[in-house]
Amino acid sequence: MEPATARPRPMLTTGSVLPEDADRAALVARVYSPERGGPCVAAVRGEHVVDLTAVAPTVSDLMERDDAAAVVREADGGHVWSLNELIEAPVDRREVPHLLSPIDLQVIKAAGVTFARSLLERVIEERTGGDPAQAARVRARVGQVVGGTLGGIRPGSPEAHKAKELLVAEGLWSQYLEVGIGPDPEVFTKAPVLSAVGTGADIGVLGSSVWNNPEPEVVLVVDSRGRVRGATLGNDVNLRDVEGRSALLLSRAKDNNASCAIGPFIRLLDEGFDLDTVRGLDIGLRIDGPGGYVLHGSSSMREISRDVLELVAATHGPHHQYPDGHVLFTGTLFAPTEDRQAPGAGFTHEYGDVVRISSPRLGTLVNTVVPCEQAAPWAFGVRALMRNLARRGVL
Repeated sequence: MEPATARPRPMLTTGSVLPEDADRAALVARVYSPERGGPCVAAVRGEHVVDLTAVAPTVSDLMERDDAAAVVREADGGHVWSLNELIEAPVDRREVPHLLSPIDLQVIKAAGVTFARSLLERVIEERTGGDPAQAARVRARVGQVVGGTLGGIRPGSPEAHKAKELLVAEGLWSQYLEVGIGPDPEVFTKAPVLSAVGTGADIGVLGSSVWNNPEPEVVLVVDSRGRVRGATLGNDVNLRDVEGRSALLLSRAKDNNASCAIGPFIRLLDEGFDLDTVRGLDIGLRIDGPGGYVLHGSSSMREISRDVLELVAATHGPHHQYPDGHVLFTGTLFAPTEDRQAPGAGFTHEYGDVVRISSPRLGTLVNTVVPCEQAAPWAFGVRALMRNLARRGVL
């Protein structure tokens, strides 16, 4: 990618960030307060954002409450901010209140290879060894043999086993196909606790990467008992050249400074927004890049190969517990293949790309692409949070 240069910040408004039915939604935010020197758990109520930290000092605590939606809608709060001012505030200035990622102590997990289209792109990455110049040729070969084989196959089923035998015979079996149609999904740790960035923030890709893309996803918010309590949006930024060299480089490809964005808010499940609503969500993607570049994409949860509760069960259960809860990226259908920088090279980010991930019931997550090495350093971890909350007397 080209060297980073000075760039204007994306303009955010309440109309562009909020869900279309925000007046009926129980929305959880986190706000950085300069007066308190740290984050506040907050509820979005119309044009106002109400501090609920005295009721629930962390979002993790709030998710443990059976009455979380009622608390968000009705509980007496403390300080009240203007939602519009928070959304418009620059997130790189510590002297002004601004929005943060809406999660805190939850472990950040991700499920991969949960859509057939992105499954094929993972196979292509592997077959090219992470070389984008080989993508078009390999895509044609893999699509010819594999493309019609995977449609409608339920992972782990007898039909999936027969497909595996066919692909092995063709010499095209892959570790990605194993997790895509085999009995066990891929679930990995995307990023450390408290490291996710929120809407309006920079999002990072390694300066050495030459083939990378956003991954727009629905993110489930799960409590310590394994119950899905809400949903939000996420960008599981992926370095295709790095992971393509070896799946053992997954952490290098996925977990870097500012490489995980979540937001803008958590929408809690309630009578008007349940798991079936989540199963039917559509996700849109728009990238506005330097020189007038524009890319549109879309994804639909209706095309996911494994049910969301199956993914949660693969993450949390007798085999693994999360006492502070976890969030789970559910995977993406979107895998951009349009050439951008050179014929046959496919899509890759350029610095200054503004990435908008949206869903009508969840709002819009907006981030600007920069090198990881130039993104704001992650400096506020668990120790800092605990000291801050203790000093404020809310623990």
